Amino acid sequence: MVSAGATSNKCRQSLGNGFTRIDVRPVSGTLGAEILGVDLNQADEETIEQIHRAFLRYHVIFFRDQSLSIDSHKDFARRFGTLNIHPQYVPLRGHPEVLSVTKEPLDIHNVGGLWHSDLTFLERPPMGSILYALEVPDWGGDTQFANQALAYESLTEACQNLLSGLRALHSDRGLSERKEAQKRNATRSLKIAESAMDQPPVASLHPIVRTHPQTGRKSLFVNRAFTIHFEDMTEEESRPLLNFLYEHAVKPEFTCRFRWKKHSIAMWDNRCVQHYALNDYSGKRRHMHRVTVDGDKPF
Repeated sequence: MVSAGATSNKCRQSLGNGFTRIDVRPVSGTLGAEILGVDLNQADEETIEQIHRAFLRYHVIFFRDQSLSIDSHKDFARRFGTLNIHPQYVPLRGHPEVLSVTKEPLDIHNVGGLWHSDLTFLERPPMGSILYALEVPDWGGDTQFANQALAYESLTEACQNLLSGLRALHSDRGLSERKEAQKRNATRSLKIAESAMDQPPVASLHPIVRTHPQTGRKSLFVNRAFTIHFEDMTEEESRPLLNFLYEHAVKPEFTCRFRWKKHSIAMWDNRCVQHYALNDYSGKRRHMHRVTVDGDKPF
């Protein structure tokens, strides 16, 4: 397992070094890289260390032509931390750590069809997720990713100073309220569990500007899916600035776009990346498995 505390100094020192075990090819000028020359079933510790270093440098990394069983998918994810069990969605039968992210041909909506970071309502939101494609349409269903460190760094110094020290409430209320959950379940194959409905919302206060625990880089940490309002402010009072940040955070110049193929993998850093699964493949099936790695408390 790559522990945040144990590897922090090492990663800071080695981010500028080359890679000897993997072939790293950036996919854009802002974030994202394809990793070639590795079979994730056979990756040794040095290879995992270099994958982790590429992950920290590029924020989202992609692999092609992998052959992972459910167990090997989980084993690979465990090299980076403990595995998350989603508090709302029904998991894959017999594998509580795995979500079957599937859109059937007759489904109207997909899961993740808006810009967001995963599970930010938790006190310790995920470190990241590893999504593995089992079946993809011939076209459509791409995923976009947005670099939240670059989004923060592009703000004026006055705006950065304004955001410094501010916190916002993140909540899962759109997933836990029965009426909203049932509405979602009616149009999506990945279901919210009955047991998760009518539960008190899970909510956490997090800084608007988050410091990455391993690189020390600052990034925006708000998203439309779960951020509700600023601390000690109403939703109405918070809305203008939050709306500005939502739009700013996903400007095209901060993004990359990944075209899926069967047996491709995307692994993104949830601490400094937002993502958006495009729903542009009506009548086609898209079937993936997602494993998510636990994270730490934002600071």
